[in-house]
Amino acid sequence: MRSAGAIALALVAGFGVVRLLLLAAPDLLRAPALQTENFRGKRIPTAGGLLVVLAVLIIEGARVGLGAVGVGRRPGLDAARALVLLAVLGFGVLGLLDDVLATGEERGFGGHGRALLQGRVTTGLLKLVGGGALALALAAAPGPEGRLHVIADAALIALAANLGNLLDRAPGRALKCGVVAWIPLLFVAGGDGLGLALAAVMGAFVATAPEDLGEQLMLGDAGANVLGAVLGLAVVFEVGWHARLVVLAVVLALNLVSEWVSFSRVIERVGVLRALDGVGRRR
Repeated sequence: MRSAGAIALALVAGFGVVRLLLLAAPDLLRAPALQTENFRGKRIPTAGGLLVVLAVLIIEGARVGLGAVGVGRRPGLDAARALVLLAVLGFGVLGLLDDVLATGEERGFGGHGRALLQGRVTTGLLKLVGGGALALALAAAPGPEGRLHVIADAALIALAANLGNLLDRAPGRALKCGVVAWIPLLFVAGGDGLGLALAAVMGAFVATAPEDLGEQLMLGDAGANVLGAVLGLAVVFEVGWHARLVVLAVVLALNLVSEWVSFSRVIERVGVLRALDGVGRRR
């Protein structure tokens, strides 16, 4: 019961801080650097992910500050919460780099690889390389578990982050998929440090839903990459080795398939997926 209450509080905190930021920082959403075209060709802010990153930073700072004056738990971050914070900040910065500075139309591993062969380093390639390096650091943080474990876990985190980006092609799609993936992790993680940190992150993402579905705001790479990364991180730290290998196989397959198959076209052709994808969206 106590665990459920702590999770609910973390969810409310994440949700509430993002909603306050949306009310208090309208100029941020109007910044020219954050405007981009959505799938209809309408220019809207791609600041959803930035709001989530700011919210998580504020929440963790407030938690430590309150602990320092004797409110709540003692000050300081346990290892799990620190890793979630690092994942949010790191993947958020890498995603924002691609949101704000991206040039060209390269997509996927193949597109960025071909650009490199032509002597061009894309922001997408920088994001992929930086994300891989960050994933290795996150996967290795608990200590030695064998080289294969570290490499496989890092691949899972990095590929999950990229999958979040691949799903962010229609209003609310990445968010819906993220919530569905989070539900089993909620029961696995419970109220431990990582579970509470993840709940705050998910609460922050859910707070963007009205604007995301209403085509007033996009998660952008800064949001979609963070969403996938923190879910991948939770799998690495909360799920057994053999189950992690299964999840790795699934996210790897989806990343590879996306090089040749459009997820949007598949969703449009499958009635159930099309109906779920359209829930809450404008017609």
